Amino acid sequence: MNPARRTTTAAATAVVLATAGGLLTMATVPASAATTCTSPVFKRQFYANTKFSGTPKKTDCDSAVDESWSGAPVTGLPKDNFGVRWSVTRDFGSGGPFSFNASGLDGIRVHLDGVRKIDLWKDVSKTVSKSVNVTIPSGKHTLRVDYVNWTGSAKVKFTYAPRTAATVDKVKPLVPTGTSVSYDQATGKAKLTWVKNKEMDLAGYRIYRRGNGDSFPRQPLATTTSTSYTDTSLPKSGATFYYEFRAYDKAGNESTGTADQRVITVDRLAPTVRDLKVFGEDSLTWVTLGWMSDEGLLKYELLRSSSPDGPFTVVQSNLGNSATDETAPYGETSYYKVAATDLAGNTGYSSVVSFTRPLAVPYFNRSQNRPEDGGGVDLSWDVSPYAPTEFRVHREEHRFNEATGTFDVVDSRVVPCAPTLTDTAYGTRHTYACTDTTVTPSPSDSYYVYWVTTVDALGRESGPSATHLRSYRDSTAPPAVTGLTATATEYGTVLDWEDSPAADLAQYTVFRKSTKEDGTELTWVGRTEPGTTRFVDTENLQDGETLTYFVDAVDTSNNSIHTLAGDPYRTAHTTVTEHDLRPTAETPSGRLVSAEAKAGPAAGTVQLDWNPSPAYDPTDITGYRVYRWNRATAAYEPLTADPVTGLSYTDTTATVGTTHFYWVTALHADGTESAPGDAWAALAPQRSD
Repeated sequence: MNPARRTTTAAATAVVLATAGGLLTMATVPASAATTCTSPVFKRQFYANTKFSGTPKKTDCDSAVDESWSGAPVTGLPKDNFGVRWSVTRDFGSGGPFSFNASGLDGIRVHLDGVRKIDLWKDVSKTVSKSVNVTIPSGKHTLRVDYVNWTGSAKVKFTYAPRTAATVDKVKPLVPTGTSVSYDQATGKAKLTWVKNKEMDLAGYRIYRRGNGDSFPRQPLATTTSTSYTDTSLPKSGATFYYEFRAYDKAGNESTGTADQRVITVDRLAPTVRDLKVFGEDSLTWVTLGWMSDEGLLKYELLRSSSPDGPFTVVQSNLGNSATDETAPYGETSYYKVAATDLAGNTGYSSVVSFTRPLAVPYFNRSQNRPEDGGGVDLSWDVSPYAPTEFRVHREEHRFNEATGTFDVVDSRVVPCAPTLTDTAYGTRHTYACTDTTVTPSPSDSYYVYWVTTVDALGRESGPSATHLRSYRDSTAPPAVTGLTATATEYGTVLDWEDSPAADLAQYTVFRKSTKEDGTELTWVGRTEPGTTRFVDTENLQDGETLTYFVDAVDTSNNSIHTLAGDPYRTAHTTVTEHDLRPTAETPSGRLVSAEAKAGPAAGTVQLDWNPSPAYDPTDITGYRVYRWNRATAAYEPLTADPVTGLSYTDTTATVGTTHFYWVTALHADGTESAPGDAWAALAPQRSD
């Protein structure tokens, strides 16, 4: 901070802060009308007015906006009605989230690139303050702080700083520049240098190293806050290595890597290969092997033999650190080793490993019904081009056992289909297909399971492929239901229709839709068995609503007009308007009791159950009173003279063939009665037929 009141005209100087090694150092320059201040130091201008008009009375440099004046801040300014402007243009690096904090007496405005971010522009007698979060783009930007003092003491403070919380700052630092690498062949050391990054929240730099043909590892080779690093860990193997530098900030964000910097080390060691392993076998394609080396190598070769002592022949050349052997014989043991040759022509060998490749197992990729051209199930599978070409297609039929509640295998056989080669994609797999024409439609309580095996020249059969479950059904829906009628009664809607002639009928399904509802979504109401062509819907409140009912015939293959056509209005449907039996007495809100009612097991009975709300103390309840709506008197009337002490009650006087409405209230120890919980139940008459 430059205290303006202590500066005289004869010895006016500007304080300039220069950045050196991350610290601010002080330098002085003569003050003049053309004062320049080195970023990040502010240029400060004093005006004898509050509109910042005319020529400033004084211009100097200020390291921070943090002032307090009790009179005129500089000679030539009044003690009231003056203005001070701070401005600085600086490089914000990659930018990101910053916090701006301003406080003071009277007017303060903060601008970023001319856009106002803080506005505290009012003549006040108490300190005011404001903090805002700002996202600053990358590169150079200008900050300007305008302060005016209208009357009284003057006080102003402004700070800005990057927000470094990992949950807030997601902006990567800029990529380091000016990178270079020099290699000393005598010592085998590589010296890395780069230019200091401009980030305000810079935490340091990370150096990554990779071998030729490798990817950079996740973990850095080194971390430093300096702008240079010497790598003393390079192997002297003649290998090529690449370096990449990345900056990282206090929030943990890491910049993109620099362009690779290459170093070729001296070759003084023979190549070695270690940790040769077989990772597993893909039955469709290849045997996979991988190995490790601490040296940069020109090439690897994979060798294979049928004996651990050789002779070995080359299977793959010019490899990285892994190989795939497609030609390894199935059902036999193969022995492998790796030859490594470096840039100097030195060759070394790994130890020998073995792997017994199992018989080729097909990849079963498709099974599909095709009833449209005579029936059958299309089957398709992939296999290695080096695998045997004799296959067995297995099929099991599983059927539900009601006694045990499980599916039992009722038939198992090899399907007599002749596979044909249909595709040789990329030479890595062959696709075969056949059609099982011996399959017959299965009942709804059963399904088929398919799998495929290979058989080699010795008659050995491989393990099974993955299985495919297939429900093979017919695709013809039963005809639409005819003669559907709907009759509104006081106990619900009665539906009647004619029996379906379909021989494989499994059930009738009943759906309901209100005309108040949009779209085609239906409410499932129930189902009936074949031969039952009557359904009574007692689950809908008789409130005068207009409803559309749908009855759909479903066969044993789960085919129906609704499921196949997707349009419910292609099924049998009819519309009916319910009776409106709702009580004319409105149920008060704020009920204490939640009640439910349903038809009892005995004819003419309604079973009522209730529970007090958890929000109330049940120890205050001494009993309950049950009421039933009487349409004749248009009132809810109690069913018992004495309160009910339990949480249930059976109404044995309910009339059959209508809907009954109930109230249940709680009685308190002080003699008061709660608001009622309501419930209803419809009693359908018993049919003699």
